[in-house]
Parts: sequence; C-alpha cells; structure tokens
Amino acid sequence: MKKVTLLSLITATVLFTACGEDTKKAASDMAASATQSAKEAASNAMDSAKEAVSSVADKAAEVKEEAEAKAADAAQALKDRAAAATEAAKETASSAVDSVKDAAAATTAAAGTAVADNAAGKAAFAKCAGCHGADGKTKALGKSAVIAGESAADIESKLAAYKAGTRNVAGMGMLMKGQVAAMSDEDIKAVAAYISSL
Repeated sequence: MKKVTLLSLITATVLFTACGEDTKKAASDMAASATQSAKEAASNAMDSAKEAVSSVADKAAEVKEEAEAKAADAAQALKDRAAAATEAAKETASSAVDSVKDAAAATTAAAGTAVADNAAGKAAFAKCAGCHGADGKTKALGKSAVIAGESAADIESKLAAYKAGTRNVAGMGMLMKGQVAAMSDEDIKAVAAYISSL
C-alpha cells in the first residue's frame, strides 16, 4: 500500500504541477491576447481619428474654396457696380456741365440783350444822376434814400406816384414831379429797370 499511496502522491503532484503550468500558460496566453486586442483597438481608434481629421480637413478645404469663390464673385460684382456708378456719374456730370453752359450762354445773351435794350433807361437816368449820382448811391440833396438796387417794381410805382403828384417824401414831391412829368410809362419802366440793375 505504501507503493500505491506513493504512486498516488506522485500522480497527484504531476497532475497539480502540470495543471499549474497549464494555468500559467493559459493566463499568459490570455494576457497576450488581451494586449493584442488592446493594441488592435488602439490602432483602429487611431485610424478612425486620422480618417475623421482627414475628412474634416477636406471639408474645411472645400468650405474655404467655396468662400474664396463667393468672395471673388462678390468683389467682381461690386467692381462692376462701381464702374457702372462711375460711368453714370460721369454722364450726369457731363449733362450738368452742358446744362450750366447752356444756361450761362442764355443768361449772357439775355444780359447783353437787356443791356442793349435798356439804353433808353440809361439815357433817361442821365437827368437823375445829377442828384442821385452816376451809380444811384447818393442821397439826393442829402434827403432821399439811396435808390441803387431797389426793385424795378418799387421804383416804377414810386416814379408813377411822383408823376401823379401823390408822393412827397422829405419835401421832394414837387421836384420829382417836375423830373418825371415828361417821361412816358415806357420811359419810367426803362429807368426803373436800369436803376434796379445798379
């Protein structure tokens, strides 16, 4: 029996020893497998991250290209509008200059005609110049107002009143009535227009 017991003990020891080695080997294999799985998972995660970054970079490049294209289109449209506005402004300015030139020519012609037409007014004013001055800026006999620059309508109505004998300012009514008595209505209009132009 000692032999059987001893054999049983040896068998059990071999079995336990073999089992221990199998367990160690199994644990080692599991650790290696877990390490390999972790490496593969990390590698897959890195590949996914790289793909995501690459996708985002590609999308960003597309967005940048679209934005640059839209900005270039907007800049061109703005440039075109500015050119059109500049051209319209040039045309308007040219038209305005032409209008001003035409108006100036018409005014100059009218002024020349008025001066030529008012020779009668100037001639009629010759007898007024003795008291009112050649420029109409002298107070007649130191009593009357300066007549240069008054409106033609006011001068005409005042002269008509002197002629009718209904106006007497500063005692000058009779003197003025004598001066305008021989003047026709046309002469009064002409001299009034001449005095208003002084």
